Formats: sequence, structure tokens, C-alpha cells
Amino acid sequence: MDTLTATTTKWAIDPSHSEIAFKVKHMMISTVTGHFEDYTATVETEGDSWTNAKINVSIKTDSINTKNKDRDAHLKSDDFFAAEQYPEITFVSKSYANGKLIGDLTIRDTTKEVSLDVEYNGTAVDPYGQTKSGFEISGQINRKEFGLSWSAVTEAGNIVVSDKVKLAIEAQFIKQS
Repeated sequence: MDTLTATTTKWAIDPSHSEIAFKVKHMMISTVTGHFEDYTATVETEGDSWTNAKINVSIKTDSINTKNKDRDAHLKSDDFFAAEQYPEITFVSKSYANGKLIGDLTIRDTTKEVSLDVEYNGTAVDPYGQTKSGFEISGQINRKEFGLSWSAVTEAGNIVVSDKVKLAIEAQFIKQS
């Protein structure tokens, strides 16, 4: 009797229906939201099962956008992302199951394992016959663990930028094969 083996299915991110965003406290009284405009993500699954999908993400650091050109320039500088020296942020998955995505996040050549919460929103075929799957991904990192260590304190003693960064990712993938 022949043993059936699952085929590998490839998926690519649909950037027009996805967003990689972050939120960070400013002066501990408000939250600044930003996102990256230039990124790629590919996924390989066994058949149509997302369990233990192999996920690779590459984000161009100089594509950061917080709706403030001066702040964006500061974030691209050596104080934060050092975008010229470290042009990419990468994520490579290690495991995905039961709403938890674990993988290696690399920022400024520093790699740390992170755990992200994933909400699978389902799979559907669009009007053009393309199969798409959607996810909401969230998590939190400490920016200083990745070498983004710039810090300042206001006259009143408030920290200007929190160490804690919340990740908020909307990802829609298109089935390639």
C-alpha cells in the first residue's frame, strides 16, 4: 500500500491586504503607531495545514513610517534601527500551533526568539479564483534587547520612548501552489 505524503504548498504575502505595525508609548502618556511599507513574507505549509508552517519575513528598515518625517529619520538613524548599516529586519519561524507562533526575530544583527499570538481568520477564495488565508498577529518585544537603546527623560522625569514595543500585524497570504 502506498503511503500518501502531503505536498508542500507555497504562500506569499498580499501587501495590499496586510500591514506590519507597531505601537510604543511616547512620554508614557500617549501611544505612537508606525508601520513598515516595504516587506516580503513567504510561507510553506504541508498541504493546507498551517500547523508548523515555515514562515520567512524580511522588512526593509528604511521603509518605516510613523507619519512624522523627523521622527522617521531619527528611527532610521544609529540611535535606533541604523537602517543604512542594517537594512533588514527578519523573522524565521520555528513552530506554529494552537495560536502561538515562535521564531527568531533579528534586528540590528541581534537575534532573539519571540513568541507571537496568532488569530487565524480563515481561508477563502476571492472573486478571481485566488485562495487566501488571513491572520491577526500580536506580540511584544523589548526594543533594548535588539540594540535600539536610545533613551531620554523629560524635565518632569518621564521616559520619552518606552522599552516595550507592541506588534500588530495583519497578514493575508495568497496560495501560490
